[in-house]
Amino acid sequence: MKLSHVDPVRFACFDDPSLVSSAGLVPAVALAQRAGLAELARMQLTVPGGAGCAAGAKVAALVAGMVAGADSITDMDVLRHGGMGRLFCGVRAPSTLGTFLRAFRFGHVRQLDAVATRFLAGLVEHSPLITAGAPVTYLDIDDTVRATFGYAKQGAGYGYTGVKGLNALLGTVSTASSAPVIVATRLRKGSANSARGAARLVADAIKTTRGCGVGGLVVLRADSAYYNRDVVAAARRHGVHFSITARQDRAVTAAIAAVSADAWTTIRYPRAVFDEQLQQWVSDAEVAEVPFTAFTSRGQAHRVAARLIVRRVRDANPDHVHVNAQGELFPVWRHHAIFTDSPQPMLSAEADHRRHAIIEQVIADLKIGPLAHLPSGSFAANSAWLVLAAIAFNLTRATGAIASLFHAKASTATIRTQLINIAARVTRSARRSTLHLPTDWPWTQAWQQLFTATIRPPVPA
Repeated sequence: MKLSHVDPVRFACFDDPSLVSSAGLVPAVALAQRAGLAELARMQLTVPGGAGCAAGAKVAALVAGMVAGADSITDMDVLRHGGMGRLFCGVRAPSTLGTFLRAFRFGHVRQLDAVATRFLAGLVEHSPLITAGAPVTYLDIDDTVRATFGYAKQGAGYGYTGVKGLNALLGTVSTASSAPVIVATRLRKGSANSARGAARLVADAIKTTRGCGVGGLVVLRADSAYYNRDVVAAARRHGVHFSITARQDRAVTAAIAAVSADAWTTIRYPRAVFDEQLQQWVSDAEVAEVPFTAFTSRGQAHRVAARLIVRRVRDANPDHVHVNAQGELFPVWRHHAIFTDSPQPMLSAEADHRRHAIIEQVIADLKIGPLAHLPSGSFAANSAWLVLAAIAFNLTRATGAIASLFHAKASTATIRTQLINIAARVTRSARRSTLHLPTDWPWTQAWQQLFTATIRPPVPA
């Protein structure tokens, strides 16, 4: 692509008061209104003083800015340009929104958590966000360190990654046919270990999931950082099954060593080849399972009996290959153990656990979106920012689910590019505003479906 020589550009003027750069905010904000975002914030938040006035409008403005791509308080100015004032009311200046966030305390963050929980339930009512009738629903938890810079960030510290920052703990819910949405968040000090507060977050996430109409089988998936009695107990207390990567301590290592040679089942794995003659997969991965009782060091009351599903793969490191007495090479295996009480068959449970990595996509979406920065020096303000980022993520995901099957599982960055950040001209006639969008927009049908579902059918010309 290169500049046109037929009609070259010579001048640029910022002089059109009727243009907007994010026309997709119209249906997105309409959906947020239907789900009751501003009203929920107005009823739940009790931020004191003048900073807490019009809390509903301020929360809605912060979320709208994040949906449009804002990743700092200053970026909220994206809501105040061109014809935005003709489309929306209640928009606040970035300085006002910053003052609002800095007035938060821990209790206000928990109030905002309640807003996020109820708002997600509202989104589920107005969009195909979560498949409530799915045979299995997966609850994933994981954490990430968001790097911070400077000396003014409360709670910043060096954690397990060696990066100075703050630690964000997330819980997401997904099914085989629906993309993950965020059901719980918690911001922690940068030096916090992964399991700190995880049991409480699991309990909150399960309640939110049930509140969205999800019934039936729910499986909690997590990595080895959450292999502890408290997390498992929280899941069982709320009737949820668990599938957690087991740390290879002496008990787990002994259980793996006790697996008989004929107990291993070959699985379809990356680079596996199907042998037509043998009618089976030829692979470097095998799976077996054994009964296992975990946490035996904590006493009889704390022990958990379930099963250990072990996947082994050949070690590709040539330095680890051993030679036996006859000079023949034999393989060295790397073992990955899963502690689970899932009622699913062994192979299905093992394959489902590997899909726990889906939460990494959510974390990546947040880090290239509203969580690119933690914009305040106040820990409570940054905690509120994380909750608002989760609300914006779920709202963006809901708009995609309404627009098309493709956008239902697309990344939030794709949804912003194709459905939200579209330039439009606002005109008004007979007390009605009309958005004039670009011709030949590749995603016109999806955008029109979103607009029709959230606003109204287009008026015939």
